[in-house]
Amino acid sequence: MGLFGFGKKKHQREDQPAERVDEDRKAAEAANAAARADSAIAETADAAGAEAAYAGRGEERGPWDVADEAVPDYDDYLDLGSYYLPYLQGLELRVKANRATRAVIGSTITYRGSSLEIEAYAAPKTLGLWDDVRADLLKANEAATEREGTFGTELMLPVQVRGGKTVITRIVGVDGPRWMLRGIFSGVAANDPDAEETHALDQYFSDIVVERGEEPLAPRDLIPMHPPVAPAERKAARAATEAEAEGASGKEHLKDVPERPQGPLSQDQETQVKTTLSRGPMFSEVR
Repeated sequence: MGLFGFGKKKHQREDQPAERVDEDRKAAEAANAAARADSAIAETADAAGAEAAYAGRGEERGPWDVADEAVPDYDDYLDLGSYYLPYLQGLELRVKANRATRAVIGSTITYRGSSLEIEAYAAPKTLGLWDDVRADLLKANEAATEREGTFGTELMLPVQVRGGKTVITRIVGVDGPRWMLRGIFSGVAANDPDAEETHALDQYFSDIVVERGEEPLAPRDLIPMHPPVAPAERKAARAATEAEAEGASGKEHLKDVPERPQGPLSQDQETQVKTTLSRGPMFSEVR
């Protein structure tokens, strides 16, 4: 035993001064206190991250689902099939369509010096889709960065436009029941968080009401849309349906009201199609 020095080390420990023992104890206590402090900081950071998430959707804020208890009255909204758009004075609407089939696949709102592109996607029943979509965008675009914003974690993405100019876009995503609504902000609403039009378009996006429908769709499929239907047309169609149930006839005036298409929509060969809005004075007409 003495050959390996075990007895000597034990003897040295027993002969250590009380001051050295006390110093070791204080050092250990300091290390434990530092570890507890680091743990508390981590827990605080986690809590801050949770608070930064876009919580309260469907209860205190939108975008809304048609089945939410607190959903606003959207009778006067513009119906595009997968979602209903509110009105905003001075706003212009462009409908995005498939070049080959003319099927509607999205819309773009223009307000003063800003624009907002809106698309609704099918999502899994149990898990949200925005985290996965955001991760894919980050992986595909080295210049993309994350930040906390109005709608939780958002993406800032530089995009090169015609003429070689680079502009910053702000991409947001909100998960709802079996859907995800994505908004792409550009112009002032992407660069100046304190601007009036930024607040106006953030509120506009929050006021959108989504209708997922019951058709089977794979995650990331675009939810079927149709050309815009004004509130008066929708009310007339509803009245005609009620009249038909009562045995009335004569629905020729409703022949132009589009039906919601079935199945997922193709995103290939997209083109911008300007839409004339003959009703809804809160929209500027685009011809």
